[in-house]
Amino acid sequence: MRDAPTTSGFTIAVPHEELADLRVRLARTRFTAPSTTESWGAGVDPDDLAGLVDEWGGAFDWRAVEARLNRLDHRIADVDGTRLHFVRQNAGPAHGRTLLLLLMHGWPSSFLEMLPLAEALAVEGEARGIRFELVMPSLPGFAFSGLPRGPLTREAMADLMHALMTGHLGFDRYAAFGGDIGGTVAAWLAAKFPDAVLGLYLIHPPFPAVFDEPLSDAERRLLDEEAAFDEGDQGYSAIMGTRPDTIAAALIDSPAGLLAWIIDKLRDWSDSDGELARRFDRETLLTLATLYWVTGSIGTSFRQYFDYPANPPRPRIRVPAGFTLSAEPVIRDVPRSIAERSCADVRAWHPATRGGHFMAHEEPVMLAGHLGAFFEELVGDAP
Repeated sequence: MRDAPTTSGFTIAVPHEELADLRVRLARTRFTAPSTTESWGAGVDPDDLAGLVDEWGGAFDWRAVEARLNRLDHRIADVDGTRLHFVRQNAGPAHGRTLLLLLMHGWPSSFLEMLPLAEALAVEGEARGIRFELVMPSLPGFAFSGLPRGPLTREAMADLMHALMTGHLGFDRYAAFGGDIGGTVAAWLAAKFPDAVLGLYLIHPPFPAVFDEPLSDAERRLLDEEAAFDEGDQGYSAIMGTRPDTIAAALIDSPAGLLAWIIDKLRDWSDSDGELARRFDRETLLTLATLYWVTGSIGTSFRQYFDYPANPPRPRIRVPAGFTLSAEPVIRDVPRSIAERSCADVRAWHPATRGGHFMAHEEPVMLAGHLGAFFEELVGDAP
């Protein structure tokens, strides 16, 4: 570790006026009539949404949540003119082998998703004699982090994360984990900075930039499954990728609309069998929604969708890679050969069993066990 610029501490402190305005807006919410008699058959169930809105404007205690969050070590860094928020946390024994691990969320998520995994890694680290030094950022455009100049590509996000880890935190080598957007950023880090990235772990295997060999039967089935799934699921990404400012204008003005937009994907993409409460308690849902609301970041979180066409092809990944497949549709059926097309050194492959798109929150103990086993070998190999 080298000497590095000092990052500044950060405290979450939402002004009273913002919370009062939020409660007024929630109290005046108008709800749509359901389009079908089937609960959640046409999107968010209006009755379920109404119950959450009522709790958000009443019993939900943001100040108590805020106080708990402020017990974490929040930091802010100015990375090449971009404000980046992150949480630092040590997990595992005070002494022993050390692994510097970057944990990155996806959409519609936040650094909050990684907190249960951090707790599980503390237990896992004690058992394996590994001290995990964790960095959990808000990705650019999310929560307390700003947007860089230029298109928000996955490569651009990786450049910022690498500059944070090496230039601002002074780490020569680190490992990376992520899912969804955070996973693609982690994949870019591994591909672009192999001398710095000790290892890569993902729940969504990266597709190759091009399929330059004949497809196997399993690969062809997967691509067909993906196309069929997108027919019913891609409405959200179509509007966020083409008219983000239009939908953002509604969501940044209506907290109920914002909540609906978020929980629709939490339910669909988690391993919940359609029962949102199986994976997310109400306080967790309302904490996430409040975080998006008070930071006004729902529109900026869409930027990486709008700028997606600017993403260049990603080079082949040559650092050691490991995978625990998410049990969500399509991903659970990804054959290992897809990962091997993108990654030259696949060392761990766990087929889907349980835990969906938000696995760090849904199955933190299982995931921590897989991460611990994978990185234990790499820490032993590290110079």
